[in-house]
Amino acid sequence: MPAIAEKFAVCDPVWSDLREEAIRMASGEPALASFVHATILNHERLEEALSYHLAQKLGNDDVGAMQVRQVFDQAFADAPVIGDEVRADLSAIYDRDPAVSTFVEPFLFFKGFHSLQAYRVTHWLWAKKRHAMASHFQSRISEVFGVDINPAARIGRGVMIDHGTGVVIGETAVVEDDVSMLQGVTLGGTGKEQGDRHPKIRRGVMLGAGAKVLGNIEVGAYSRVGAGSVVLKDVPARCTVAGVPAKVVGCAGCDRPAQEMNQIIEDIAVDYQI
Repeated sequence: MPAIAEKFAVCDPVWSDLREEAIRMASGEPALASFVHATILNHERLEEALSYHLAQKLGNDDVGAMQVRQVFDQAFADAPVIGDEVRADLSAIYDRDPAVSTFVEPFLFFKGFHSLQAYRVTHWLWAKKRHAMASHFQSRISEVFGVDINPAARIGRGVMIDHGTGVVIGETAVVEDDVSMLQGVTLGGTGKEQGDRHPKIRRGVMLGAGAKVLGNIEVGAYSRVGAGSVVLKDVPARCTVAGVPAKVVGCAGCDRPAQEMNQIIEDIAVDYQI
């Protein structure tokens, strides 16, 4: 490892582990060695590797990979907090996804992770009033990854978008820290209303596959939304809702549902419903 890369790795355990895993992958799969070196091992920092990797995926004839990488590098340099968010999101996948045993797999191959990190740059662009470029990247992210996140949406750190396909997050949506969501989740509006019109997903929520949360409503902290549910009213904290329309069917079942990822919802009778 070059001296500078070693220096960064020592103070960045996620990047250090990622590099070590990449070395093993390149050794074990020679056909992937050039790809792994170009994407990870030739870079000194995680931000540089991610910028290169996403640029290769999002570049096209309109805005080439080199130009995409310049924009991403600008964002990482101007807002170092994005790098912290990247590491938190990568760690969330490592901790929560039972199919994952390394950092290198989601970094290289998981489009839920890729789309979320690319969104973080579009959000930076939006805040800089570079709305046209943000919209370009939103379109490319949707085309390439099948995930459509409005650049103005606000998403915290430690978020896992598992699988990713079909996830839609609207303009005024808020997703707080430590949320997990699966494929097909929609955080949308209910029609042509203007202004603040999208859901607020509080900390530690788990959104099951295909869940639709519609309107300017709140899903309380550490709650669960069952797969295929349509949520049209506020969800109390630490509760489980399910059904069409969704109703409270019990408590959340654990202190941290987004970390536990338990999607089995028992049919528990309650005295109230949303």
